[in-house]
Amino acid sequence: MAYSEATKTILEAKEKKGLSFAQIAETAGCSEVFCTAALFGQQTLSPEQAKAVTGLLGLSAEVENDLKSIPFRGTNFSAPPADPTIYRLYEIVLVYGDTIKALIHEKFGDGIMSAIDFKMDLDKEEDPHGDRVVITLNGKFLKYKTF
Repeated sequence: MAYSEATKTILEAKEKKGLSFAQIAETAGCSEVFCTAALFGQQTLSPEQAKAVTGLLGLSAEVENDLKSIPFRGTNFSAPPADPTIYRLYEIVLVYGDTIKALIHEKFGDGIMSAIDFKMDLDKEEDPHGDRVVITLNGKFLKYKTF
């Protein structure tokens, strides 16, 4: 994983201050998932959000500018991913991708789920047989146009 210098600096400051991603997101005024993606250089924070985050973490104007910059998304990882957690998500798409595609087309028609008009939630569900990871992907349906 090739993180930017800004991301490395942010993660070090987060660790030093003992903050959670949820606490940083609350300060920024956005979702935990979106804020965490921004801290990893995959989303853009507004000027107000970037100032709030860098203020909380005690970071420079240079890091603030990086948080406000439009990123090169998806460049942190190789394919297939080597990290086991990320690889399992990749594996889910490999195994269930055709199923997801078929069900989207059956229910909505010819189109795709947006990754731009999109939100995601990640929760922990306690279970006596082992805690569960609950990931909800919620994207706008985009119908292919005829031209």
